[in-house]
Amino acid sequence: MTTITVKDLDIFYLSYDEPNKEEHYVDLLKKYPQAKRIDGVKGFDNAHKACARESKSDRFITIDGDNIVDQQFFDLVLNFPANVDISKSVISWGAKNITNGLVYGNGGIKCWPVQLVLDMRTHENADNETKKLDFCWDLDYKQMNNTYSMIFNSGSPFQAFRSGFREGVKMSLDEGKIIEPSKFKTKVWPKNYHRLLTWCNIGADIENGLWAIYGARMGCYRVNFDKTFITESISDYDWFKSYFHDDVYPEFLSANSEFDEDLLYDKSLELGDKLSEMLGMELCDPTAEMSNFFKLVYINPKRVPNPLATEKSTGWDK
Repeated sequence: MTTITVKDLDIFYLSYDEPNKEEHYVDLLKKYPQAKRIDGVKGFDNAHKACARESKSDRFITIDGDNIVDQQFFDLVLNFPANVDISKSVISWGAKNITNGLVYGNGGIKCWPVQLVLDMRTHENADNETKKLDFCWDLDYKQMNNTYSMIFNSGSPFQAFRSGFREGVKMSLDEGKIIEPSKFKTKVWPKNYHRLLTWCNIGADIENGLWAIYGARMGCYRVNFDKTFITESISDYDWFKSYFHDDVYPEFLSANSEFDEDLLYDKSLELGDKLSEMLGMELCDPTAEMSNFFKLVYINPKRVPNPLATEKSTGWDK
């Protein structure tokens, strides 16, 4: 049997520009003072490699800067059968997204083999188009069903828009590839389609949540219908900052430079109408009432059952 004890591994708090990163870091240190920090490294691949180079253990754990972690995680022990080789596998826990209530691997805690991270080439260092978008299509993940963190990714209009836009693009793809619009609903993996609908409909009940909805709808629209859009832009920090602050946000300022939330709502509706007509998506009016109702009744489906490992349970996935 292969045993992984969380406290035996280096744990890295991985942050960049999250508006809530300092308060989350303070919270983490209260729960686990031994945590190390990698801050301000530009690029997804570069940041993870920085962790790998600093790690003193053969595996390390990353906690993203928008996460609040359950204290129970640090007492976790995983047991894998002796005949299961996990030397090149990433262990992944889902996280609960406070914006829309989804629980899946996006932004959740990960346990990485050091050598795998040093050898991989993803995002800004990728050697093919698919790897420029995400880790998920080329690495072997062992998905755990328990949930040990919550994601707060609507700390500012920019953070919320970027979070939604990224998922609006990624969830519209078939293993990283653009889909012919006429085949969209049959080619997108069903769980991803459901997540895409949730990103595009839910979140208006929290501050900046409508920005996440608008971002998801815009990301979905651009990847499907804007021939000038470059999909790997979603991994480019500088592109996102320029796109939001120079192109997106100014559209919602009045003559006296005040933000017009009603206009954001109206433009979200317009995008929803286009996506409904052009892709057949089931999009609603993104109201706070709808979001509250959804979060009250929605139960996240379990991830793919993983019989390879045992772990203690937690209440955060309920």
